[in-house]
This record gives sequence, structure tokens and C-alpha cells, in this order.
Amino acid sequence: MKAIHVAAGALLLILSVGAVRGNEAPPAAQGAESPAIKKQTLCPIMGSEINTNLFTDVQGKRVYFCCGGCPATFKKDAAKYIAKMEKEGITLEQTAATTPTKKPATTEATGQGGACASKCCK
Repeated sequence: MKAIHVAAGALLLILSVGAVRGNEAPPAAQGAESPAIKKQTLCPIMGSEINTNLFTDVQGKRVYFCCGGCPATFKKDAAKYIAKMEKEGITLEQTAATTPTKKPATTEATGQGGACASKCCK
């Protein structure tokens, strides 16, 4: 009879510990979660979909554009555009800080059929 009481007590203890642990938040939810990476998908100048072949490296960060006309506008105030994207939660790709600024292969707009659909190139 005593063995049954001991076994029942042990079982009760195990169940109560399990119930308490079941109410705890998972470890990832307890601390500050790392923010999800939100990649750049839109041109900082025109807001159009980016062309990953058109980019510039500034301040160790890579910024993509929709067409060949946007990098010149961006370079006039790069810090403003970078700050705006980062405020929106966009995580820009990191590059070596010493990487020279990349320029499009041509200053002509590229994209669908070689023509830019954005207002910047018209």
C-alpha cells in the first residue's frame, strides 16, 4: 500500500512539473527575437521592382535599382535613401567597405525589351 502512495506521489509530481513547464513560453519567445531579414525588392527612387543587375555599393551596402536612370539620383543623397530603407526594416546586403561603386554597364535603361517603364528615364 505504501508503494502505491509513493508511486502516486511521484506521478503527481511529474504531472505538476509538466503542467508548469507547459505554461512557460518557448525559449525563443522569452528573449528579444532577432528581426526577420527583409530583403530589398523595390527601387529606392521609383518604388518599382528591382533589377539585380543594376546596383551600387555605398557605405558597405549594396543598393539595387529598377533602371539605369536611378543610380544617379540615388548618389545625390545616398544617406537619405539608405536611412529610409533601413527605417522601413529593409536589410541591405553587406559589401566590403572598400568596394568601389558599381555602375550599370550602360546608362541606357534596361528591363523589359530594353526599355524602362519608370518615369525616371523618360
